Amino acid sequence: MPILPGDDAAALAAAAQRLADGGLVAFPTETVYGLGARADDDRAVAAIFAAKGRPADHPLIVHVAGAEQAAVFAAQMPPAAQRLVRAFWPGPLTVIVPRAPGVASSAAGGQSSIGLRCPSHPVARALLQQAAQHGVAGVAAPSANRFGRISPTSAAHVVSEFGPPLWVLDGGDCAVGIESTIVDVSRGSPVLLRPGVLTRAAIEAVLGEPLHAPDARAPRAPGTLAAHYAPTAQLRLWPAPALAAALHEPATWPAGLAVYSRRTGAAPAGVPWHRMPDDPAAAAHELFAVLRRFDDAGAAEIWVEQPPDDPAWEGVLDRLRRAAAAA
Repeated sequence: MPILPGDDAAALAAAAQRLADGGLVAFPTETVYGLGARADDDRAVAAIFAAKGRPADHPLIVHVAGAEQAAVFAAQMPPAAQRLVRAFWPGPLTVIVPRAPGVASSAAGGQSSIGLRCPSHPVARALLQQAAQHGVAGVAAPSANRFGRISPTSAAHVVSEFGPPLWVLDGGDCAVGIESTIVDVSRGSPVLLRPGVLTRAAIEAVLGEPLHAPDARAPRAPGTLAAHYAPTAQLRLWPAPALAAALHEPATWPAGLAVYSRRTGAAPAGVPWHRMPDDPAAAAHELFAVLRRFDDAGAAEIWVEQPPDDPAWEGVLDRLRRAAAAA
């Protein structure tokens, strides 16, 4: 099946029917492309885990068209969840809430909680709304890539991961570029499990209380393993001064070196280099695409300048640290 235009009514209708029938469909969100199956069908969800090579106890996020569909999967929406949903849905925020008994156990990785998100991408919203008309209340959808690897931000990235048999709705390049922020509100005090482009300050302003760090009792959540989001090339994360010094020592350069840094002209002649934007949102938007381009060009090692230790950069820094840990 070729890539399907996401703005084509017939393609959307066919994709919604495929989800209703228990098939897989990759689709765009504002964060990254997702690999979707109806969340209430354990057999369909199992196909996601098989395609990605993902452990079955590593939970998925269920994407919904709105609060009505979220209520199918949530035993309750705590007050903190309600505040976050009103402020940030549709958008790049996942809330973890108590799961309704007997619903979407496989999508939740067997946990008593479940992650819910209402995406803002128009293609995702149209697909979810049409799927809901077929009785599909929610679509479980991790990123559409092999487990642990770079998330896709274009339809072409998805095809490069899984090949043409997979149905892929094309909605253009993803605007955000890194995965959603995940906040656990299932156990009382809100806990930030995965940072994204939504800042702590913005979330805490809506909650009216601080976000807490995960503890040993925190539910498992997507993208929170120590090593994740990794390119094929080895990624090394450098403080800016150390990177500058290393680039002045050609004897230390590995074969197949590429550089991603904020210092204009930082890489020596002959070393592939891409300038990291000074704006954290722009850096998030392009991060995974840049790493994929280096991989496609045959880079063996990617040296990346560590972004500022600043709240606005928290999501980008999180992805880079996990990518470096996979080396």
